[in-house]
Amino acid sequence: MTAQAKNATALDLPPSQELSEETRAYFDKCQEKLGMIPNVLLAYAFDEIKLQAFSAFYNDLMLGDSGLSKLEREMIAVAVSSVNRCFYCLAAHGAAVRQLSGNPALGEQMVMNYRSADLDERQRAMLDFAVKLTETPGRIEEQDREALRTVGFNDRDIWDIGATASFFNMTNRMASATDMRPNDEYHSLAR
Repeated sequence: MTAQAKNATALDLPPSQELSEETRAYFDKCQEKLGMIPNVLLAYAFDEIKLQAFSAFYNDLMLGDSGLSKLEREMIAVAVSSVNRCFYCLAAHGAAVRQLSGNPALGEQMVMNYRSADLDERQRAMLDFAVKLTETPGRIEEQDREALRTVGFNDRDIWDIGATASFFNMTNRMASATDMRPNDEYHSLAR
């Protein structure tokens, strides 16, 4: 795990040698289900409190109850990461879009420019909002929220769109700040 973590970022922050049983079990579950421990987790493993906070928020946003599908949340991650040019998240979440959609072309289109993808009106409105929140957050107005309501999103969904976009703006910046590198496995998934 140390060699893998050493390559996760450009920073010299090795994983804590005193990770809790809960964290070790979480890493084992990742290894079992994904065949790897995502480098983003290894990057945070130098400080278990930060790792747990990151993991809890991520898991709630991406796996918790929501009116947004898992695919839609991954699409937000990719659209935001494309604007921010986040190599880590484009590789990891682009792979997730490919897997969840069963459409490798959609994953690639999303990475390059979601506007080139064959999306329905609801998905396009969702991604337009997420990208506007990324590029010009001070320009979000009631009409932007109303555009989401018009295509069927409720206020809780709008919260989830905003929270997901905001989370990935933060993680994109941390990945850039630390030169976080995606696991090699992401590049070949669902192709």
